[in-house]
Amino acid sequence: MARVTVEDCLEHVENRFELVMVATQRARDIAVRGEQPLVEWENDKPTVVALREIALGLITAKTYNKD
Repeated sequence: MARVTVEDCLEHVENRFELVMVATQRARDIAVRGEQPLVEWENDKPTVVALREIALGLITAKTYNKD
């Protein structure tokens, strides 16, 4: 399993606060709502899966923009 860094994720979201909000929502979607991960599960927790998806650019803030 490759490590996910904040710097990798920040290439796809504007700042750390937005990163926390997007990762939280995506992890909740995976864990509670049962949505399928967009990356291989690799026995990770939903939060790690969400961060990996963000780092790869598969999930962005626009995905969860409520405006």
